[in-house]
Amino acid sequence: MNSPLTPPRRSQAPRLEFCEVVREFPDPSGKMALRVIDKIDFAVEQGRFTAIVGPSGCGKSTLLQMAAGLLAPTTGTVRQNGRRIEGLNRSIGLVPQQAKLLPWKTLIENIELPLLLAHVDPGERESRGRDIIAAVGLEGFENHYPHQLSGGMQKRASIARTLIYRPELILMDEPFGALDAQTRMLMQDDLQRLWSREGATIVFVTHDLTEAILLADNVIVLSRRPASVKADLAIHLPRPRDVFEPFRTKGFTEAYDRLWTVFKSELRRVGPEKPERTP
Repeated sequence: MNSPLTPPRRSQAPRLEFCEVVREFPDPSGKMALRVIDKIDFAVEQGRFTAIVGPSGCGKSTLLQMAAGLLAPTTGTVRQNGRRIEGLNRSIGLVPQQAKLLPWKTLIENIELPLLLAHVDPGERESRGRDIIAAVGLEGFENHYPHQLSGGMQKRASIARTLIYRPELILMDEPFGALDAQTRMLMQDDLQRLWSREGATIVFVTHDLTEAILLADNVIVLSRRPASVKADLAIHLPRPRDVFEPFRTKGFTEAYDRLWTVFKSELRRVGPEKPERTP
């Protein structure tokens, strides 16, 4: 039994954990290493939606690549469920900035591809494929090719392709950055609904503070390069969140002001006013 002075033990290891992680890259001059990540240390608990924000070039995408096993830390450790990530991490789902659908395959063929590679029975593939297509609102487009889909539809397909094999951890690298404002709001609304339905753990990199607040349970703020954790801010807003009129949500303005106060000190040029909030 824990004493009153002893914090209770966690029953489960964090879904994802960065422990004193440093990442360096060769400098173009060849004289010294360029340190991008400097002793990053934070954990993402199971079932949480965590957003990561920070100045451009501070290493946000590098963190996701290390979680995916595409890069190794120079020093420190990245763990998933308490186990060190070494080599390609096949237990995660990665949603990149671009949809990257195979142009010669139909929508349903693209979405079912992870199950095909895992040798899942054709009947189950089709059943799960049609279920996730319905969940992302793409019914009727099963036999369309990527060039016949809008940018927003391609992004829905990319997310569906990730969700279909039910990964326990989903990494998303500015997935809505290239979309127009209206499509982005629709995708934000879809994502929070799908996350609630699937119960996955999501780590979501974004440059948009409003998006981070609307989607996340907590927001990790990174400093300028070499990046360290500037703050880990909890977002206490009721769910589901209104992505279409966020300013009507009680507590949104206070959350934004708190995040902006931390974030602005890391910008190289800070103007007299806050950046315009996206609708």
